Amino acid sequence: MLRFQHTEYLWAFVLLIVLVLAFAWVTWWKRRSIRRMGDPTMVEKLFSGYSRRLFTLKFLLLFVAFFFGVIGLANLQKGSRVEKITRKGVDVIIALDVSKSMLATDVKPDRLTRAKQVVTRLMEKLDNDRVGLVVFAGNAYLQMPLTVDYSAARMYLGSITPDLIPRQGTEINEAIRVSDEAFNRKERKHKALIIISDGEDHNEGAISEAKKALENGVVLNTIGIGSPTGAPLPDPESGGMKKDKDGKVVISKLNEDALKSLASTGKGMYLHLMNNTDEVVESLSDKIHKMEQKEFGENVFTDYNSYFQYFLAICLLLVLLEFFVPEGRKKTADTDALPGLKTVKAS
Repeated sequence: MLRFQHTEYLWAFVLLIVLVLAFAWVTWWKRRSIRRMGDPTMVEKLFSGYSRRLFTLKFLLLFVAFFFGVIGLANLQKGSRVEKITRKGVDVIIALDVSKSMLATDVKPDRLTRAKQVVTRLMEKLDNDRVGLVVFAGNAYLQMPLTVDYSAARMYLGSITPDLIPRQGTEINEAIRVSDEAFNRKERKHKALIIISDGEDHNEGAISEAKKALENGVVLNTIGIGSPTGAPLPDPESGGMKKDKDGKVVISKLNEDALKSLASTGKGMYLHLMNNTDEVVESLSDKIHKMEQKEFGENVFTDYNSYFQYFLAICLLLVLLEFFVPEGRKKTADTDALPGLKTVKAS
């Protein structure tokens, strides 16, 4: 199993795009300057020390060096020792609403960000439980199957955005169905589902799916995020607030009734999330810890080999190589740059 120990450094790859754009701009600027001075072929001969190929080579060396440097900082690791760890807990799947309405800012900084913060804090409390992630909007997908690898879970959680599911809506019924299928269907207990949503535009089939999941032993809990009075939705395209076809600002409101009804059907609890993150996390973790638990064994990597030194060594080698590559061709006599001139020997 390969992983990056410090995934936050991988954002530096964005700078590679900046480097390419800077190189393209400098190349364009140099060519434009040469054309303004006269015939490009003649002008380049006058600048006998300039080499377009060497200039490109030096850039490529720095580009590749930066690439390997980022991988080195992120520290690519490979699992070296596997142990079977026996745990006692329950299976928990968290279904997270990623529809556009989750970008409303009645909960700061926005509903989706706060929901992800709750999930992160909750995973800190569920040390011995297996956790899975489902994302839903107009469709629902299993983002991460049940696992005890919480570092992987946090990595998946960090990548969740509304762009994961282009189709809009709040198909909670699909989220329940996909989550139910992700559990062990042979068991009739030890299973908890947590749905985090604003409940807006929910599908009426959710109650039916909640009843089916309950028959399979799934206890369904819901977290309503947002305010009943609602908040306008940001519109990335216009930079303002989203408006309907009549030009009115769209207001997204929390549908508590729908989420309370789901929790009641699923024999779980409903919690309202605003600025009470700690309270919500404590209530949910207590609810899960009081459930009947099971013992399960899972093979997990307990030791990793790091390979950052190899990538940093390649990075340093490329930087040194770039340093010794000349910026231009070796200069010849000035007269060699001007065709038609002959060297006259003194008699």
